[in-house]
Amino acid sequence: MTIRAKLYTAIVVVVAGLALTAGVGIAAMGRLGDRFDAVEQASNARALALQLKYDVTDFNGWQTAYGYDNGKSRPVYLASFARFERDLAQARAELRLGQEQAILDRIERTTDAFARLDDASWSALQAGRPREVKRILLGPELVMFQRAAAASEALAAFEAAQTARQDKAFKDARADALRLLVLCSIGAGLLVFILLLTASDLARTAEGRLEEKAETEPSEEPHPPERTD
Repeated sequence: MTIRAKLYTAIVVVVAGLALTAGVGIAAMGRLGDRFDAVEQASNARALALQLKYDVTDFNGWQTAYGYDNGKSRPVYLASFARFERDLAQARAELRLGQEQAILDRIERTTDAFARLDDASWSALQAGRPREVKRILLGPELVMFQRAAAASEALAAFEAAQTARQDKAFKDARADALRLLVLCSIGAGLLVFILLLTASDLARTAEGRLEEKAETEPSEEPHPPERTD
């Protein structure tokens, strides 16, 4: 193999190695980006679960308030319950795991029962039966609230665990990507070093051949001038 061919081969090997290193680095960054997206999605799901937990407590509090202020707080209760229903619909659309949907079913069943009892409580209040209102609010309505609160707490705990799991996966992926990039950088450095050694060795070989060629070629000495006498 000629010197030129050897040099070209070394350059091709180094370029291919660097391209492979870059490809591995890009792939590692892509996986890291996917893990980050999963962490962000899990965090959003946790925030939504905590919002539902707050909603349940909020509308129950306002219902209790209107039961004791002769209905003045009922518009606030209705607005709070409507906000809960919007958040529940959003959770239905975004939280698609089987366990999430099962918990949302529990929340929906208990809050539907809560709303039906609220209709009865409001009717009793309008009819001037405050004792019936308190019986509903402090009896079966309280039971429905406790069940809805327990279900929303279960959802919040589930989403917190999911967030922690995704966060750990992201940190592990980040550590793996860092190790991989360090190894790739070391490999790229070795390839460049090998290329430099190869170029230096080929340069010495070329110089040696030139010296050998110079030694083996006959030297041309000037001829003495011819005598004319």
